[in-house]
Amino acid sequence: MPEAKPAHSRVMSELTAVLIACCLAMLAVGDNSTAIMAALPAMTNGLQLGAAQVEWVVNAYLLAAAVFIILGGEAADRFGARYSSTVGIGVFALASLLIAVAPAGIVVIGARALQGLGGAFAVAGTLAAVSEAAPDSKRAQAISAWTGFLMLGFSIGPLVGGVMTHYAGWRSNFWLNVVVLVPAALMLRRRPGRGGWTRPMDWTGLGLLAVFMVTLVSGLHSLATVRSTPLAAIVELALAAFAFAVLIRAERRHRQPLIDLGVFSHRNFAVASGLVFLLMFDIMTFLLYFNFFAQSAVGLGMSAVGAGLALVPLSIALFGFARAAPWLAGAVGLRRLLIVSSLLLALGCAIALVSSAAHVHMTTLMLGLFAIGAGIAIPYASAPRVGLATLPQTQAGKGSGILNSCSFLGGTIGVTCGGIVFALAGFPGVLAMLGLSAFAGAALSSRLLTE
Repeated sequence: MPEAKPAHSRVMSELTAVLIACCLAMLAVGDNSTAIMAALPAMTNGLQLGAAQVEWVVNAYLLAAAVFIILGGEAADRFGARYSSTVGIGVFALASLLIAVAPAGIVVIGARALQGLGGAFAVAGTLAAVSEAAPDSKRAQAISAWTGFLMLGFSIGPLVGGVMTHYAGWRSNFWLNVVVLVPAALMLRRRPGRGGWTRPMDWTGLGLLAVFMVTLVSGLHSLATVRSTPLAAIVELALAAFAFAVLIRAERRHRQPLIDLGVFSHRNFAVASGLVFLLMFDIMTFLLYFNFFAQSAVGLGMSAVGAGLALVPLSIALFGFARAAPWLAGAVGLRRLLIVSSLLLALGCAIALVSSAAHVHMTTLMLGLFAIGAGIAIPYASAPRVGLATLPQTQAGKGSGILNSCSFLGGTIGVTCGGIVFALAGFPGVLAMLGLSAFAGAALSSRLLTE
């Protein structure tokens, strides 16, 4: 017994160090995902970015993350969670440094793709590292802390991005990433011993997934100019459809597929995948085009910091309702809660639509923003948990990777479709599109098998 206490103390000390490092990394990754939205108008002016380049500054990150998030989970299994986390954090920090000193838009787009690669490894690796370091009795609390810091970064990003851009320039946002991530990587620098996992990597599946996602998003981009160059959109979308069909066929035949299609036979997992797709579609699209609307002379005419402050109600709702989601689900039932939250998102979009179109008092707009934040936070915090709960433990890692991939893909498709709608109908058009997405989320939520 005397040796039990020192052993327990070592375990808790190890957990504390790993948790601090991983939570710091997730705070930076979450903040980076949304802070850039406040910085993009300044980046557009400073680097003379065209409309398509602006979308690719966002989409390069989301696409790379969507493609490589599953590979990040595989790397954590193959090489050890702390080692893959350190590599992912290091790559993310390097990419942030490249963006901070970038002389042109093409460099930013390339570095954003590198950020997506690093983010994919960092997200998958840090979650696995926290899970490994925590004893059974502390694992739920540790994972909750990891999730909380990711959501905290996500929610404070618009304000941090606005303040940093306004007072120190848009490049300061990426210098801040480096300052936060380097200590996190150093704390995880030790490489644990490799496990005995030796199964081969499904490189064919990874390649087909990349081709499908890139051609799909590129084809959607081309729809903006379909009247003048219809062939580009047709060819790219046809190639995306072909790559998707070949991917499904290849994964069904592979003994150890990158994408285990069997997980979609569980209805709750399929519903959860659709929900996270729609929710990231909503939040990334909203934040990007709200900032362009808020900071434009024909919109609200705000500064970057003003736009960030305007989003405080949304940020508060994102963080607060994400933390309260488990309690609310227990109080009213999960299916009912998800349906109501989706309808709340639609209501928030309607309030914001009326406010932005009629230039109603700012208080009304902030009420809409709060409703949007609550309507996104509750299902985003709940859907992955209920989806993974239906899977066997042996499929949990794969399932988590697929959910994250669906989420990132939803973000990049949302930004792309939002660009087309924003050009045609402005920010009110984007809000109308998001309202329709919210109703689709309510319909999906009604298909859950749990109460």
